[in-house]
Amino acid sequence: MKLALAAVVLALSAPSLAAPVEVMVLGSYHFANPGRDINNLRVDTVLTPDRQRQLDSVARAIARFKPTRVMVEMQGKGSDLAIAEYGRFDDAMLAREASEIVQLGYRTARMAGVKTVHGIDEQPKDGEPDYFPFDKVQAAAKQFGQTSVLDASNAGIADWLKDFGTRQKSLTVTEALIAFNAPGPATGMDAYYGVLGIGDHDNQAGADLNAMWYLRNAKIFAKLMSVAKPGDRVLVVYGSGHNFWLRHFAGLTPGYRNVDPLPFLKAAK
Repeated sequence: MKLALAAVVLALSAPSLAAPVEVMVLGSYHFANPGRDINNLRVDTVLTPDRQRQLDSVARAIARFKPTRVMVEMQGKGSDLAIAEYGRFDDAMLAREASEIVQLGYRTARMAGVKTVHGIDEQPKDGEPDYFPFDKVQAAAKQFGQTSVLDASNAGIADWLKDFGTRQKSLTVTEALIAFNAPGPATGMDAYYGVLGIGDHDNQAGADLNAMWYLRNAKIFAKLMSVAKPGDRVLVVYGSGHNFWLRHFAGLTPGYRNVDPLPFLKAAK
């Protein structure tokens, strides 16, 4: 009995022999803004020769992470969640497709010699709950006289994006990405936690929104886990609003390690 107990204790205390999965979450603004966010940023085109040179510099810097897998904000297919479009990726696609998936994800994957890009996004299917029930938060705020609370929760990120919109012409793509990956309104949880108390004891709309946002990101990271293998270095290119939770999972999930993209971006600068 003592020998068995000692073996269990030794097994629990021994370090894992498997190499950790290193995960770098590169948060981005939407280069081709689809207009689906509460605060939508009007983005200058990244298809100009100057912006393309800047993006090439970013990709070279991020490629120094030596990713073995690249994962993006799309829904992949099959057991490996592969994005078929990446198989058609070429310079012509770079010249016409402005999205950060193409400009950052595909570009860096090709530069790093990655053969497959995986799509790990999670969206509700028919009959499944809304992962971002903001309309219910708005209704509850109006019902319980908390509209000012809702407005205040959004003010920080709204002001930050407005300021970014006015100064983006003077920023390189690298400098813009540094801003979207550094601590601040674009990467934090103030807007989410600011609505946490909206509602009452029965209609906890603010808490529900936070729970569903957590759930979506947890499912995204679980998809990453379904593909990643020990020792992989995973580059995740995603909207910066996901930074907090995806980095949370990368930093706290056993067998995974979070890698800060800022040193790589600053090297590109």
